[in-house]
Amino acid sequence: MEAVHDGPRGLARALSKEHALVVLDLMLPGMGGLDVLRSLRAQSPIPVVILTARGEDIDRILGLEIGADDYLPKPFNPRELVARIRAILRRTVRAGVAASPLVVGDLRLDLAAREAWLNDILLNVTSVEFTLLEAFLRGAGRILTREHLTETVLGRKLAPFDRVIDVHVGNLRKKLGPAQNGERIKTVRGSGYIFALRPEAR
Repeated sequence: MEAVHDGPRGLARALSKEHALVVLDLMLPGMGGLDVLRSLRAQSPIPVVILTARGEDIDRILGLEIGADDYLPKPFNPRELVARIRAILRRTVRAGVAASPLVVGDLRLDLAAREAWLNDILLNVTSVEFTLLEAFLRGAGRILTREHLTETVLGRKLAPFDRVIDVHVGNLRKKLGPAQNGERIKTVRGSGYIFALRPEAR
């Protein structure tokens, strides 16, 4: 574990490939947390948990849209932070496990390399977006509730007014684009989401 207290040095250390996860405070001297996150996401898929003040709703949503995996509002319980970190790391350690690719229509997930392909184009997805896409492909054609997706993808319970999974779904929609027969990920009002294509191969 390592602590760095300014933006530029924090970015450099996060890009060093010596760490498994970054806990990023948005209030940093020298370079703001959102700018650090933008630069980091342009070069690395390392998981990121952002820390925000309770009044920073816009920054929190923007952080998720830029590519943060999750967030915690300040003040926070250290046990909650540890739980979030463990949930994210549990999700990412599966990368080394060999498995057959998961194919649904024109999408293919290489589960061992944690790579997502649309036709023959490699998609630039974050760790949480990859796990979310995996959940959708495994459950293609079925309604997946926000509660289920939050537990499966983020490893925690859905909290009141929690929009984290919705922002990640929105990001994933933008990266996937529409399918030939319309929207890939459809919102089912009051229920959750459904991936419109049924699996062609498992």
